Amino acid sequence: MWGNIADLVGFLAGGMTVAAFRCRHILALRCWAIAANLLFIAYGLLLGLVPILILHGLLLPLNLFRLRGCLHEATHRFR
Repeated sequence: MWGNIADLVGFLAGGMTVAAFRCRHILALRCWAIAANLLFIAYGLLLGLVPILILHGLLLPLNLFRLRGCLHEATHRFR
C-alpha cells in the first residue's frame, strides 16, 4: 500500500520539478520548486531515503529564502 502512495508522491514531485524548469518567471519557479521539495521530502520519508531527505531538506529553506527575496523585491519595485 505505502509503495503505491510513495510512487504517486514521487511522480508528483518529479512533475513539479519539470514544471519548475519550464518556468520563465522566477516567482513561479520558486513556488514550483518549493512544492517539489515538499513532495520529495514526503517521498523520502515514506521510503526512508536519507539522501533525498537531506538534499530537499537543504533546498527547501534555500528556496523559501529566495522566494522571500523575490516577494520583497516585487513589493518594493512598485513603490
